[in-house]
Amino acid sequence: MSRFVETMVATANAGGRQRGMVTGEPREPVRRTWFEVHQRARSLAGGLVSSGLEPGAAVAVLAGAPELIAPTVQGTWLAGGSVTMLHQPTPRTDLARWAEDTLTVLRMIGSRLVVLGEPFDALAPVLDEHGIEYRMITDLVEAEPLAEPVPVGEDALALLQLTSGSTAEPKAVKITHGNLHSNITAMVERAEFDFATDVMVSWLPTFHDMGMVGFLTVPMTFGVELVKITPVEFLSGPLVWPELISRYRGTTTAAPNFAYAIVGRRLARVDDDDAYDLSSLRIALNGAEPIDPAAVRTFTEAGARFAMSPECVFPAYGLAEATLAVSFAPLSTGLTVDVVEAEALEAHDRAVAVPEDDPSRDTDEVRSFAVLGRPLDGLEARIVGDDGEQRGEREVGEIQLRGEAVTPGYLTVDGPVDTQDAHGWFATGDLGYLVDGQIVICGRAKDVIILGGRNVYPTDIERAVGEVEGVRAGNAVAVRIDAGTRRERFAVVVESAASDDEEAERDLVKRVTARVRDAVDARPYAVLVLPKGSLPKTPSGKVRRAATAEQYRERIDAKA
Repeated sequence: MSRFVETMVATANAGGRQRGMVTGEPREPVRRTWFEVHQRARSLAGGLVSSGLEPGAAVAVLAGAPELIAPTVQGTWLAGGSVTMLHQPTPRTDLARWAEDTLTVLRMIGSRLVVLGEPFDALAPVLDEHGIEYRMITDLVEAEPLAEPVPVGEDALALLQLTSGSTAEPKAVKITHGNLHSNITAMVERAEFDFATDVMVSWLPTFHDMGMVGFLTVPMTFGVELVKITPVEFLSGPLVWPELISRYRGTTTAAPNFAYAIVGRRLARVDDDDAYDLSSLRIALNGAEPIDPAAVRTFTEAGARFAMSPECVFPAYGLAEATLAVSFAPLSTGLTVDVVEAEALEAHDRAVAVPEDDPSRDTDEVRSFAVLGRPLDGLEARIVGDDGEQRGEREVGEIQLRGEAVTPGYLTVDGPVDTQDAHGWFATGDLGYLVDGQIVICGRAKDVIILGGRNVYPTDIERAVGEVEGVRAGNAVAVRIDAGTRRERFAVVVESAASDDEEAERDLVKRVTARVRDAVDARPYAVLVLPKGSLPKTPSGKVRRAATAEQYRERIDAKA
């Protein structure tokens, strides 16, 4: 039995009899202890094994209800299988296309079985039509319980985490039992978790690594109290999030930039000073690199009225290829921002610090990045330049990682792909630098816009555009045009209500263009204004720059 499964089983039979998971909020809350979840998982494992599941086989899961997902993923691990959370269709999804994409994923991961649960049990006829074998979760949990977990080694696959790229060309990150045990153990130690008193509150989707690993696997493995709702519940009424933190005395939560900004704005409009009590919150993790200081400020300023400490903000760096977490900022320090000279950064790849008393800190001559802490135990990081040489303190290059939590590789439609070099280093594709051993992220290498020898980071453009009145918060994208050529340019794509008014749109384009020119000393090739909901995004709500450029290239050219 792997250390990961051994820990989870031991927890279920000890502290798991007192602590558990609340689901069904805000309408019909139900609480089950982790022991009760484990008992259902044993039955589901028995159903999988009796159905012919072999050790090491991949099980694809399509479900949205957390009370079904928890015993399903644990039951799969008890049965010796690996878990893949499938891409979930939305009301606007072409189901025939989705089914074809799902078949591609199943072939890629070598799975012959989909485990189906609410609310996607209604898709059974679609699966039947395309010959996709499935079993209902509600049927599997009625099986005879598995007596003992199927033994697996540390190198056995536990998760095949689908990336958030194109579903037509899927890729899965291979996460082993050893990867999981190393990373989740390092996370709870660095975050100083008290399993008996901490309470985790989350609405993050379980098909995303933060939702699956951070806010389901961690509490289920160590027996931490968890309040889990779906993304739909959050998006239907964002204030349910602080409401649940107040009601259950939540100590730990997490979300991307856009969610903190939304809730901050909603909290600021609440009339009753006693509507919420956020004094229990000690960790509000933000791992959406680069972290947006404006979104954090909106959240902390509004939360202060409800007794929330600004020091609860917990910057982090994470990616699926490291299982989940790479680095955590020091506890109870809040957001630390490193302010550097724009010219040195963009022209010379050096992060030259600007003193706090320097008047240029309030101008467009500087760039600001969140400091994300030191790598977790078991991981090490280095910065490497284009020449392959390791960079020094405050020198910008690609971040590379090595350690127990780093994936051994990917599964792709063309077969497995290794991720580590001969010395175990994984190239992340993220650009950044180190400050006193702490990681700072500048952006993705593939997104950097090269203008006259300067490396302009799209986040700098997007933050400037976000300050323009009329642009929807978190819905501005800077994209490369003709990347890698001597005529490399960039365009700005935004969502705004002005898209319905020709005159208002022209005015918005002028103001966006002027603000970008002031911020980065460059004029966009074009500014495209779109209605709400038009920008392609990842499952966690991050904008997809490459997909935006591809989808709207013709309209961008028409606007130029």
